[in-house]
Amino acid sequence: MVKEAALPFTTTGEPRIIDPSRKVTEPIDSAAQVRRVLDIYVRPHGEDPGRLATGIAGTIATTKMPEGLEATVRGSVESMRQSLRSFAIGLSLSVVLLFLVLVAPFRSFVDLFLILLAFPPGVTEALLALYLSRTPLNVMSLMGMAMLAGITMSNSILIVEFAHHLLKEGRDVAAAGVTSCAVRLRPILMTTLATIIGLLPMALKMGEGSESYAPLALALVGSLGLPVIVTVFIVPAGFFLAYRKRTEPR
Repeated sequence: MVKEAALPFTTTGEPRIIDPSRKVTEPIDSAAQVRRVLDIYVRPHGEDPGRLATGIAGTIATTKMPEGLEATVRGSVESMRQSLRSFAIGLSLSVVLLFLVLVAPFRSFVDLFLILLAFPPGVTEALLALYLSRTPLNVMSLMGMAMLAGITMSNSILIVEFAHHLLKEGRDVAAAGVTSCAVRLRPILMTTLATIIGLLPMALKMGEGSESYAPLALALVGSLGLPVIVTVFIVPAGFFLAYRKRTEPR
């Protein structure tokens, strides 16, 4: 805020006479830099803030403003968009680091794609769960999807790694895939059920302050069913198709 003493005019609009001998320690802003601002506050009531901001921006874009008038959207929407951009950069870096970490032990890009088979269906199921529960897609729900990636890929790693272990013991590809699925099914189900039971109170918004973390829990609870089925059936099938020509032990 510009102080009154620094303005070249008074509050009534008359010119202010400045003593030349007076030492001015504060900058004197010109009248061109002083702009009248009118703040309009909008509080969403159950609406998605992102969709509401898009509607307001569309209304501003289609409205013909008088000369010298400018409308901008500020507040929580600006910080939300900045958070989404930062999260997108962090998620991209995490995917790159994940590939670099998994390439070293498996030494095969085929195994990486087998491990990632269960993640796209999980994302689809998470988006469907958020849509049916009318939960907005925000930073918390995206964090839930990032955690979903870790859970689904760790389950796939169990099957792929054990299948390779069986190949080294002399099993054929089909037997290695089926046996690894049967042996690793129990720890996969235990991990999934423990995650769902632990996040269910948060997803149901039980307890004070759980509303802010509900999107994270919903993204996980609503998306762990299909990835388990894909991990148990699709990953072994993909392993068989990728290594069906391998007859000798690895």
